[in-house]
Amino acid sequence: MGALTGLRVLDLSRVLAGPWCSQILADLGAEVIKIERPHTGDDTRMWGPPWMKDDAGQPTREAGYYQSANRNKYSVAIDIASKEGQALLREMVKDSDVLIENYKVGSLRKYGLDYASLSEINPRLVYCSITGFGQTGPRASEPGYDFVIQGMAGLMSITGEKDDLAGGGPQKVGVAVTDLQTGLYATIAIQAALWARQTTGKGQHIDLSLLDVQVAGLANHGMNYLITGQAPKRWGNAHANIVPYQTFKAKDKDFIIACGNDAQFKSLCQAIGQAEWAAHPKFRFNQDRIAHRGELTTLMDQHFLTQSAQYWVERIHAVKVPVGMINNVDEALQEPQVQAREMVVSIPHPQYRQFKMIASPLKLSETPVEYRLAPPRLGEHTQQVLAKSCSAEVLVALTEQGVIGHL
Repeated sequence: MGALTGLRVLDLSRVLAGPWCSQILADLGAEVIKIERPHTGDDTRMWGPPWMKDDAGQPTREAGYYQSANRNKYSVAIDIASKEGQALLREMVKDSDVLIENYKVGSLRKYGLDYASLSEINPRLVYCSITGFGQTGPRASEPGYDFVIQGMAGLMSITGEKDDLAGGGPQKVGVAVTDLQTGLYATIAIQAALWARQTTGKGQHIDLSLLDVQVAGLANHGMNYLITGQAPKRWGNAHANIVPYQTFKAKDKDFIIACGNDAQFKSLCQAIGQAEWAAHPKFRFNQDRIAHRGELTTLMDQHFLTQSAQYWVERIHAVKVPVGMINNVDEALQEPQVQAREMVVSIPHPQYRQFKMIASPLKLSETPVEYRLAPPRLGEHTQQVLAKSCSAEVLVALTEQGVIGHL
């Protein structure tokens, strides 16, 4: 029994934000039915290479991107542009708790699959719409993509090296962070709406915008602007409010120091053999270190070049100052702490018995996450799911008409 066992979710979303949300719900035990277009399915199914290899070592047409966000789900291929497909979906809505969609604003209204229409069928339905710009405003009708939103919402203005340095300029985050944040906010909003339903007996419409989410995600940078009226700048791998809190280059590679207070700075200086820095009037307090950032970081840069990154990390870690290596993905997954936390799991796939995924970070003591299903192949569960409400003869007819698809 998962924490959300008993909930039924219809997932009409594609790409990342919506599927990320529904994967979290599925991990927690909800029955998630992924509604996909016959023949093509979720856009990310074709976002390869890389493709998963099968047991014989041959590449399949299962893209790693798609697989990252779709475990524990059932894939049902339905053409919702057809009247028959719309009827199937309305029937499924009757006993569903949640519907997630990320179509352009108004697109589902013409099919009678919008919130107003479906809430008449099931007043308890929690309907989550995820769009680039929300259901209202001058840009509501436009599609939104993570990369564009990172730029529009100000994230790229504070990400990347400073303009006056080599390689300086705006930079996007290495993963689609706006999509991922939106998936997390969607999960929170859905669970809040389900809890409210316990009291009101009614579902509701959730309007989530990637732009809204990323503006909210500016966090302290947004607040700093509201206080000062000055737009924050890019600091590369440094921190606007704390020094030293950045990367440094050792003899062989870069590493990170995240020195959060004056006591840690004193311990850091002792650990690296420069205790006098902590007593220097220019460096004693954080506000002084900010004022003399350039002078201090130059001294530290020169000093750290004398030894390897591992040498410095071990010495600094010993005095409990936050410090770490900069790992690539392979190195990150080999970290003993990551392995101890079992952050890679095996979920046998019909085409590849040794299939592995990055695990959920959710650790619940009484209702732990279960890895029941590998990311489904397109239409893999169409017959299984629809057989609950359609006869075999009807399913054959719908298949012949192209309304539904299956493996």
